[in-house]
Amino acid sequence: MQPLFELIRREIVTGSVLPFARFMELALYCPDYGFYEVKKDNPGRQGDFYTSVNVGELFGQLLAFQFAKWLETETDGSKSRARIIEAGAHDGSLARDILEWLRVCRPGLFERIEYNIVEPSLRRQEWQKEKLKTSAPRVRWFTDLQAVPLQRLNGIIFSNELLDAMPVQRFGWDAREKKWFEWGVALEDEKFVWAKVRKSDGGRRKAETNLPSALCHLPSDLLAVLPDGYTVEISTAAENWWRAAAAVLERGRLLTIDYGLGADELFLPGRSQGTLRAYFRHHFADDILANVGEQDLTAHVNFPAIQAAGESAGLNTASFSTQAQFLTQILDAAVKDKSFGEWDASRTRQFQTLTHPEHLGRAFRVLVQTR
Repeated sequence: MQPLFELIRREIVTGSVLPFARFMELALYCPDYGFYEVKKDNPGRQGDFYTSVNVGELFGQLLAFQFAKWLETETDGSKSRARIIEAGAHDGSLARDILEWLRVCRPGLFERIEYNIVEPSLRRQEWQKEKLKTSAPRVRWFTDLQAVPLQRLNGIIFSNELLDAMPVQRFGWDAREKKWFEWGVALEDEKFVWAKVRKSDGGRRKAETNLPSALCHLPSDLLAVLPDGYTVEISTAAENWWRAAAAVLERGRLLTIDYGLGADELFLPGRSQGTLRAYFRHHFADDILANVGEQDLTAHVNFPAIQAAGESAGLNTASFSTQAQFLTQILDAAVKDKSFGEWDASRTRQFQTLTHPEHLGRAFRVLVQTR
């Protein structure tokens, strides 16, 4: 029997029904057997999912150009240290592309850069260090934001496809009872199946069934038309992470790029089963609960909730846009800057993939908040 299956099986036997957030946490991040721990090459054309970084180096170059603009403005041309924190750096490719562009095109700023990577997994840290050998003096690794040696940060904290991989709770609507219930995972004939989390599943389970505030204040006219079983995902882990990052930022920008939904997209008839998906080699997997540890699990980010978390911590929302809008705005400034480099056919192809609505341009959203 697969070790991760047996590990989750033991938790279910102990508690009868395991909240899905815990199942997802183990499936993706179990130190010995989780999907992100054992699969070094899960991003890319041959992997299980495809990111903007896999398109080519242009994505990192455009971000580097924008980061340089922001940092040069914040430091007002001074010689003080410039800080960039990337959370969840995957295999290190994006950090490499950003640092290489800064080294070539902004050498003065590059000499002042301290690039921190927040990566809880020591195994993934080793993969990233291998990728970033040439930039080693500029990069330091930490297991979480609280481990970074700073009182408050002046600079940039950013992530790319981090929040959509954080564990989510799944809630379903009971139209007859007019109330929400939480979906969990049970064991049936040695197979993981969906089951409702019950308050009787123990003290720890009972605490986890408390209804998130996002579902407590929905308008009554919306609830009146929700079909039975309508499902939504809530990621308190993502909201808590964003709030913690905001608390660290004294001056600068907090940025994320992720699959996600705006306020007008959270409740739509076509999304009655939520946004949770499983991917195996770029294809939807039929059974989210199968092949535990071997397939990616992801859910769209609730951007209104993330935005509210930042604002509650004192940040101001500078922009919320599609990736296409965000990168096009950067490009408009970059093409006027001779230091950005020659615009060739390869860059054109990469930009089209990054911004075309049928590729990566519309599905990805960008939230930028400032202090």
